[in-house]
Amino acid sequence: MNSMSGKELAKLLERNDWLLLRVQGSHHIYGKPGSSVRISVPIHGNKSLKVGILRHLLKMAGLSESSHQNTSRLEESNGENKANESDAINEENE
Repeated sequence: MNSMSGKELAKLLERNDWLLLRVQGSHHIYGKPGSSVRISVPIHGNKSLKVGILRHLLKMAGLSESSHQNTSRLEESNGENKANESDAINEENE
């Protein structure tokens, strides 16, 4: 399993219809309408979450480990696309 920071997990939850309900210190509390499940995501800069807590939070959110891995691959490819776009723009401007 790839590691993921709390910020990355928060973005993943928001893309999967989880809503930020409140922030309590360094923990962001997420919930879904019609569900009593609450997920507390520790956000400590870009520090990676430990594997056990990451698995637990993904399980509570109803997300699989493979969806997390697919998302990280998608984000990497988006970063490459943005880099390619900026290269193309720079070439046009020259």
